[in-house]
Amino acid sequence: MDNGNSVGTEAMKSITANQQATMAPQITKSSGAGKAYQSVAQSTAIAVQDATDYLRNLSTISTTVTGVAMTQLLATGDSKTYGEIITSAQSLVSKATQDFRDIGTCATEILNDFPNS
Repeated sequence: MDNGNSVGTEAMKSITANQQATMAPQITKSSGAGKAYQSVAQSTAIAVQDATDYLRNLSTISTTVTGVAMTQLLATGDSKTYGEIITSAQSLVSKATQDFRDIGTCATEILNDFPNS
């Protein structure tokens, strides 16, 4: 007479096999490394996105400053003052572009150097 123990035994075998397959040290180590790599990849992507926003915002500010300074230059003829402002605005964008390049390069290096397994 079957008292249901065979079903219970098979269920326990299945649970045990599942635990061994998912909790084995190599599996948990590999899974943890994958999650860490994904986290680092996401963080570097966010850093690049932030640098992109920064560059875009400084470009907008620089364009506005240049436009206003150009208007004042044409109105007053004061090329020294307004020429310096225009040069500073252009320099600001050049510096932001270099920062963007540096952040992108560093993010790439960090991600490439991070162990993914």
